[in-house]
Amino acid sequence: MRIALLLYAWLLSFGALAASGDVATLDRSTWPEKLTNPTLFDVASRAEILMFARVLLSSESLDEPTLAWQLGLRTLNMESVTRVRQHLWQRLLSSYNFAQQSCDQDASFCFLVEDMPTLREQAAKFQLSEDSYYIKWAEPSRQFHTRYLDEQLRKAALFPQTSSEVDRFGDFERNGDAMHDRLFLLTLDSAANAAPDNTVWVAEYLRKSNMSGTFFVLGKDVQARLNEGPVASLQSTYSKQCVGVQGWEFRSHSHWQDWQDSVRRSADLAKSKLPENFVPLFRPPDGQRRSDAEGFFNDQGLQVALWDIDAQDGAGKLKGDQSAQRVLTLMLLWRHGVINFNVKQDGVRTALPWLVTQTAPVGIGWEDCQDGFR
Repeated sequence: MRIALLLYAWLLSFGALAASGDVATLDRSTWPEKLTNPTLFDVASRAEILMFARVLLSSESLDEPTLAWQLGLRTLNMESVTRVRQHLWQRLLSSYNFAQQSCDQDASFCFLVEDMPTLREQAAKFQLSEDSYYIKWAEPSRQFHTRYLDEQLRKAALFPQTSSEVDRFGDFERNGDAMHDRLFLLTLDSAANAAPDNTVWVAEYLRKSNMSGTFFVLGKDVQARLNEGPVASLQSTYSKQCVGVQGWEFRSHSHWQDWQDSVRRSADLAKSKLPENFVPLFRPPDGQRRSDAEGFFNDQGLQVALWDIDAQDGAGKLKGDQSAQRVLTLMLLWRHGVINFNVKQDGVRTALPWLVTQTAPVGIGWEDCQDGFR
């Protein structure tokens, strides 16, 4: 009886995290050092990599029914889950190899990692002592990475029936995998809501910061702006920025009968009215697109532009400071990639300046939007 009660209690505590549906975020103040130089960025990077590797390794011990229950799903595409796990491991190994290059300057979280077996070995025994300088970070970080991994595995388990940014259908789709270490590309989605629209504010902030981003616009939004004012005003808004498209309206392009027309109309409009800014990229709303679309996109001269780092700043998810801290944590974890913010959420006004300020001293680079998906 006692064993049964203990097991039940364990299941409740184990399920609290899985069933909550909370989006992963981490209070960066739990990390005791300010990121004031590239070496300290590497220290924090190594710590996040090892913590996520520990969580990823632990998840592999779950059988399929337990994993399905944890993810809140009835069935799983285990082939997709396995493929995504393998990809995560490859990225972790690459990230740690870059992060350990400064171990001669600061040896914190430096362990012998030469290949995948040694990374898995270090992940298995990674643990901080109670008197560690970093102990206040350890448990919040573990919780963050547990939630974040659940986000990724749930998308993997549903793929390709429900498509998302977690995996690609081919080389005509691009994400941040091929980018150099410490290099990030800023992208901004339009989302479904009409207001607030912070495009003017964000574009001006980026210009003042000598940065550029790729704004993925909806065709109907561009047409609405043209109906309200001259094309010169629209061109001024996006000056020195890049413009891709999300379709004519924000809806899934995986089961929509008119999805091709949606892409074609929005791309033609953006290209004709914003010729200096247009980049031949399609960002699928919520990452949902068809698996058999390669021929269409090749004919249109477009690439599908996915992302690696999601601010999760959609309505009802994270506030500006929370999404900023999530993005910084994932920058430390993956060390390069495509960042996705929602330009129609006011949180971007606080998240973006905070992120730019926090990362200014650490030796990262912001990719020019014209070069981002090449």
